[in-house]
Amino acid sequence: MKYKVGIVMGSDSDLPVIEKATNTLSALGIEFEVHVYSAHRTPDEAAQYAQSAQERGIGVLIAAAGMAAHLAGAIAARTTLPVIGIPCKSSNLGGIEALLSTVQMPGGIPVATVAIDGGVNAALLAAQILALSDEELDKKLKAHRQAQYEGVLAKDKAIAERFN
Repeated sequence: MKYKVGIVMGSDSDLPVIEKATNTLSALGIEFEVHVYSAHRTPDEAAQYAQSAQERGIGVLIAAAGMAAHLAGAIAARTTLPVIGIPCKSSNLGGIEALLSTVQMPGGIPVATVAIDGGVNAALLAAQILALSDEELDKKLKAHRQAQYEGVLAKDKAIAERFN
């Protein structure tokens, strides 16, 4: 069975970060779904989404939120699926408050946390988790890494030719 990634954002203001994740998942051929549920304003819907995710074919959940950023923890409390939290930048404290809210989970309810606004890494981490049981996806991830490697070497060559 091919699993997909479930993505939840606390507000549609988090969409630019989520689009980085969806673009990365699309490039790897991974199916996903995206929703807006708030840990504070729509807690019942967020809980229901997390509780029903596995039976709907979700293999990994990504939750993005700013400020108090309780969404990833609220999702993780309602499922045993892996949850990846993306703390989002805010105008108040630049995302530090979201980072601390996301990463400081109590023992027993883990949330993997990526960098502030780290949509790409959240998608790649989700892909790595799914690739544990998907050989085709594992090959795509290895090709992606190789392309990054070659890209850096090409940039090095261009800089060396210009300055050396």
